[in-house]
Amino acid sequence: MEQGKHRAPAQYGAHQAPAHYESGDGCLTTLIRIPVRIVVLLVVLPVRMAWDALVVTARAAERVLFRPLGRALAWLFDVLVVIPAGWLWRYVCVPLGHALAWLVRAVFVWPWVALWRHVVVPVVRYGIVVPLQWVYAHLLTPLGHGLRWLYREVLVPAARWLGSALKWLLALVFVMPVVLLWRYVLVPVGLAAAWLVRYLVVVPLVWAYRRVLTPLGHGIAWVLDLVIRGAEAFFRGLGIALRWFVVVLLVTPVVWVYRRVLTPVGREIAAALGIAWRVAGHLSRAVGRALAGLARNLIAAPVRWAYRTVCVPVGRFVRDAFLAPVGRALRAVGRTTRQTLRAARETVRRARHDAWRALVGAPAKPKPGEPGSPLARTLGSTTTVPSAAPGPEFSPLPEKSAEQG
Repeated sequence: MEQGKHRAPAQYGAHQAPAHYESGDGCLTTLIRIPVRIVVLLVVLPVRMAWDALVVTARAAERVLFRPLGRALAWLFDVLVVIPAGWLWRYVCVPLGHALAWLVRAVFVWPWVALWRHVVVPVVRYGIVVPLQWVYAHLLTPLGHGLRWLYREVLVPAARWLGSALKWLLALVFVMPVVLLWRYVLVPVGLAAAWLVRYLVVVPLVWAYRRVLTPLGHGIAWVLDLVIRGAEAFFRGLGIALRWFVVVLLVTPVVWVYRRVLTPVGREIAAALGIAWRVAGHLSRAVGRALAGLARNLIAAPVRWAYRTVCVPVGRFVRDAFLAPVGRALRAVGRTTRQTLRAARETVRRARHDAWRALVGAPAKPKPGEPGSPLARTLGSTTTVPSAAPGPEFSPLPEKSAEQG
């Protein structure tokens, strides 16, 4: 397939000699490449067709089975778990939590707050704090002022005088003898000992170090340097020889095999696999299109014709003949039921209102000229009347008050 890539250049003239050919892998590689690719294609084609079949099956299963199943499970979870849990939380747990919170506050918080406010705080304030304040203001403060005056006016001058006397006595008894001993005895003796040590010990040791030990050390260092340099030269030559043997006998053959054998073989196998995978993809796509065309012509077209020709007219007839009248009847029954329930609720509300009025009495209508409520503003005026009777909050307002408002 790629023989033209490695073909020799065109014929040169008689006076020109061919300098070089185009870089290629050689005729042997070109001859081996086509059988290798054919064999790889025969091996890869079933794998690619199986892979494409699995992909199509997975997509169809996801679209047809898993999505509706997921939606059904989500709806079922919403109906069986989420809605009951929300209703239970809203109408059971929240009121129960409010009741428990109120009970906890009533049992544990409010008694301790009342005990703290009305028992502990007054007892601590009037039984401990006020007496301590009085003691501090009338006893401790004058006592502290007296002690401070005694410290400043008596103890501090006495301590200062006593310290001066002790300092003079200690200097006379201890310091002066030590200074005289150091100045007139220890310093001359130390100078004499230092002179003796310098001229009897240090000077001979320095002369021996400079004239004997230093030349001897230089000679030993020179000998050791010669020995170390010889050893380094020997081991360097031995290392060069070993490296040459390793490179010639091991590295060069391995590199040659890698460059000339393994790299071309690996490159050809990779290229063959890529080309075979693409060719197998085209073949698999062609087979899939053929199977899809057969399924569309043999299954989908008859099913579509049966749906349009048979199912649609039958469904419309069932809808118009049965479902529509049943729906209208159900809607009429629903409207009648709602109206009946509304009338029943209104009747119950009026009966409850009448029973309440019969139980507590109707609001008394004020006579013309009488005020409305005691110590409160009436609806028709802006002044406070002490003798006015308040109207009940649960009954509707009188007609006169409603007109005034």
